[in-house]
Parts: sequence; structure tokens; C-alpha cells
Amino acid sequence: MTVPTLTLNDGHTIPQLGFGVFKVDPDETERIVSDALEAGYRHIDTAAVYGNEIGVGRAIQKSGIPRDELFITTKLWNSDQGTQSAFDAIDLSLEKLQLDSVNLYLIHWPRPDLDKYLETWLAMEQIRDAGKATSIGVSNFHVPHLEKILAGSSTVPAVDQIELHPTFQQRELRAWGAEHGMAIEAWGPLGQGKYDLLGMPALQQIAAAHGVTPAQVVIRWHLQSGIIVFPKSNSAERIRQNFDVFGFELTAAEMAAIDALDAGNRVGADPEMATF
Repeated sequence: MTVPTLTLNDGHTIPQLGFGVFKVDPDETERIVSDALEAGYRHIDTAAVYGNEIGVGRAIQKSGIPRDELFITTKLWNSDQGTQSAFDAIDLSLEKLQLDSVNLYLIHWPRPDLDKYLETWLAMEQIRDAGKATSIGVSNFHVPHLEKILAGSSTVPAVDQIELHPTFQQRELRAWGAEHGMAIEAWGPLGQGKYDLLGMPALQQIAAAHGVTPAQVVIRWHLQSGIIVFPKSNSAERIRQNFDVFGFELTAAEMAAIDALDAGNRVGADPEMATF
């Protein structure tokens, strides 16, 4: 089963379906990531603050999968924003991951109250130029944050990883990304279980029509919308199920029905207000 890839604005490619490890217990990470790699995932998304980079690294090493077949992302935490602290943070992440470089390094949140994200972005450029990250991007950045980066640097972020699911579709950010060649990644693509997304009649009807689960329908909607998506699960069976989304295709009418679920329903933190 071949996962489709997208070409980023720096010319590098990224698998459109990945596996996320947010809130995955550090003690369970090696097993869970090993299950994901065995299921076929080759794109793993972690972050310094998740506390599980060591487990991700162990799973990568034990998998025997050649490094050039894997796409690994990690993220710079808010307390490490700044120039030297960003340099130190990437070195620590690489040590934990047992890697010489990551494929993608992201600023995790803008933290506009700190007003360090432009300085940090310039450090990210140096991290990329030093070969420690192939591509660089951001996470949870809104349009004003992105505009400030563009005004003060020479690099458009390769991606912006944002909360995105059928009832919170972030159309303004997606339009900005399309205009500037910036890919969009979805975190919480299934709503993080914070509302009954999978019980919605529209999704259940579409799932029944294709003989798949509502979760598979939502993942397929992300893919057909051109979004990079990271479902996560601790269950080996569900990990395999979430990867099995290439044997069916949603119709234009089904895509439109899911598009119509948008309700501005943010379930995570607001990047403008977040101070953690």
C-alpha cells in the first residue's frame, strides 16, 4: 500500500498520512510506534514536550527500516524559543531520537506573548542550513504570525500543523497556505474524542455506503482535501484500520457533505491565548 506524497515548497516530499504520538505514554511509545511501522506507516510525528522522543528513536532503530524510507518530525517547545536555546533543543531531540537529522522541525506554538517566534524562526533557518533538519515549519500559527515571519525572513514555512477536523476546518489558514505554497497538517483530525464526531449521521451514512468506519471516512476526507493527517491510537488493530484508507474514494457529494459540517468548533487551545 503506497501512501501518497506531497511536494513541499522547498522541493522535498512528505507522506500525506502519518502517525502521531501526542499523549502516548513514554513507556508505551516504542511498542506503539513499532506497531505503526509494522502496519506500514513511514511518517512519525513527535515533539520534545511529548516526552516520548526516546521511545520513537528506539522503535526506529529496532525496525530495521532504512532511514531514507522514514519521515520523522519533531517540534521545538515554547520554553526553548530563542536562538541558542533552539540550537540546544534540536541537538537534544536528535540525541533522544538517535538521528543525525529530522525531516521536519517545527516551532510548536507561536506564543505571541513572548514575541520570540521571529527570532526563533531565523534560528530554524540556521538549523536547516546546518543539516539538522531537512525542512522547517510551524505549528498553530495564525495568519498574522505567518505574515510576520514572511516580513522578517527569507523562508516560507514548509508546513503549518494546526487543529483541523470536520467541525473546525480552518479555511482562512488553508487559503493562506495555498496562496503561499505552505502545506497544511492536521492535528486532532478525529476531534480528539472531545465531541461525538464519529456519531454524526452524515459520517455514519457515508461509512455505511463504503463499508468502512466513520474514522476511515474522516481520514479519507483529510487526504482528499490535500491535508497531511496524523491519526493516533494505542490499539494495534485501530492503527492498522486507520492506515487502511486507500481502497475507497469519497464522491464529490460526500466531500461536500463533510465540508458542510464546519461549525468553528475549536476543541484545543487558541494559539492567540495559549501561554503554556
